[in-house]
Amino acid sequence: MSPKFGYVRVSTKEQSIGLQVDALEAAGCDKIYIDEGVSGSLKHRPDFDRLLKDIPSGATLSTWKLDRIGRSLKHLIEFNDDLKARGIYFESLTENIDTSALIGELVFQILGAVGQFELGLIRERTIAGMEAAADEGKYPGRPRSLTNSQIIYALEQIEAGRSFKAVAGQLKTSTETVRRRIAEFTPCIAVKYIDLKCEVAV
Repeated sequence: MSPKFGYVRVSTKEQSIGLQVDALEAAGCDKIYIDEGVSGSLKHRPDFDRLLKDIPSGATLSTWKLDRIGRSLKHLIEFNDDLKARGIYFESLTENIDTSALIGELVFQILGAVGQFELGLIRERTIAGMEAAADEGKYPGRPRSLTNSQIIYALEQIEAGRSFKAVAGQLKTSTETVRRRIAEFTPCIAVKYIDLKCEVAV
């Protein structure tokens, strides 16, 4: 049987790692790497980086839940592709995904297709919502600090894995302004979109 390397992450040090550790031990992990008080939005995490350095070809990287690993769907797809290139399998216990089996790999392909489809819908609805609002003269508050094209650009950059802070810095505005402008014209879509990027505490 190939070795299993487990990964555990909690957002704050006050959160318990017990549930994740117990699940990974029950799944047969030989070694478990733990990041405590570390946000999933960070590209580099101390023990996660060590795990990726230590894990050999032919082994399985196991985690309790997908959101312990990825910052976004796009990041998860890229992460799995990197593991495949190194001959490493990936397993998520909660979602019952195991890429050592064909069905597990198929799930990742489906996730990638769904992610691209959803991004296309978000773009179309965002543009339509902005145009409709502009036609009705709905520009509340102070003068707009971001143009419609800049908001669409911000959405694309965030989907590509960049943080709100980094995008706001490039556009020379605040993180709150980027969030507010995205939510202004398409609140339902924007809330769903932004929630996908927020850390889920467990």
